[in-house]
Amino acid sequence: MEKDLSNYRKTYEKGALLLKDTPENPLELFRSWFNEVDQHFPEDETNAMTVATIGSDGFPKSRVVLLKKFTYEGFIFYTNYDSEKGKAILNNPNVCLSFFWHGAERQIIIKGKAEKIAENLSDGYFESRPRGSQLGAIVSNQSSIVESREVLEFKLRQLELDYEGKEIERPTFWGGFIIKPISIEFWQGRPNRLHDRILYALDAEFNWVKNRLSP
Repeated sequence: MEKDLSNYRKTYEKGALLLKDTPENPLELFRSWFNEVDQHFPEDETNAMTVATIGSDGFPKSRVVLLKKFTYEGFIFYTNYDSEKGKAILNNPNVCLSFFWHGAERQIIIKGKAEKIAENLSDGYFESRPRGSQLGAIVSNQSSIVESREVLEFKLRQLELDYEGKEIERPTFWGGFIIKPISIEFWQGRPNRLHDRILYALDAEFNWVKNRLSP
């Protein structure tokens, strides 16, 4: 039986976002929001973000990944470069990131261009991962069809034996992407659906310009 969703409603009353209170650089506001959510809403996985890419079939596809670092240059996450996601990014670097923190009633949407990070940075992060995660990155031909879970688990057991007592090197097909933003939109839920939306966009001289958008 179909479920009627027309009366699903929620009122947003936890905050406000006024243009006069925003910094000139959106990365400062991102850092502030991220830290506030991380501190006050532990039920949210703060660094979980949706990455949207355009595939070779022309369709967009979104999936949740984990942000591992952010700087004034951009946002970094790690993946298999040969995965569907990795191939899509390498073919078309225009991507969109989004964060939704339901506890704080906030959303951030980031458009930007992705590029591989330096190999030594990917090496450093790979070395910091738990050994099981290192082996998992090698075992998985991400996005390819696999016969069964048992096949994956068997391959993992074999690798555990092969690498026993040995250092695990980062495979060349695995590493980081940095998304360098060209626009960042901040959304704060407000009562009566009159939400606050502040959009930062880079101008031709690479200066951030901010404006309020209609909800």
